[in-house]
Amino acid sequence: QVQLVESGGGLVQAGGSLRLSCAASGRTVSSYAMGWFRQAPGKAREFVAGISWRRSGSTYYADSVKGRFAISRDNANDTVYLQMNSLKPEDTAVYYCAATNTIMVVTTTARVDYWGQGTRVTVSS
Repeated sequence: QVQLVESGGGLVQAGGSLRLSCAASGRTVSSYAMGWFRQAPGKAREFVAGISWRRSGSTYYADSVKGRFAISRDNANDTVYLQMNSLKPEDTAVYYCAATNTIMVVTTTARVDYWGQGTRVTVSS
């Protein structure tokens, strides 16, 4: 079993930045593909960013966040980060950390093995 705990959410003005963290415990996730998803009120959970388990850490982003968000991982500490810059009101959502026991990035919710409890991000205009 893997437990994921997110932190770093909060209220920020449009144009601001936040850094989300996801700490894994239970077993190492250094060989897991990791990612971030988000769910806005009344909408389905959607993929935001992902990083493969390989040492090179290949990354993949949703078009809506490309160029503004950056995902990274610290395998030594089983932690994944999401740096969010130039935030927009439409980025408001609960952000979930996801872990999947596979090599490549996972972009669909059905394939995720483990979820965190979520951290809320609110961007005011």
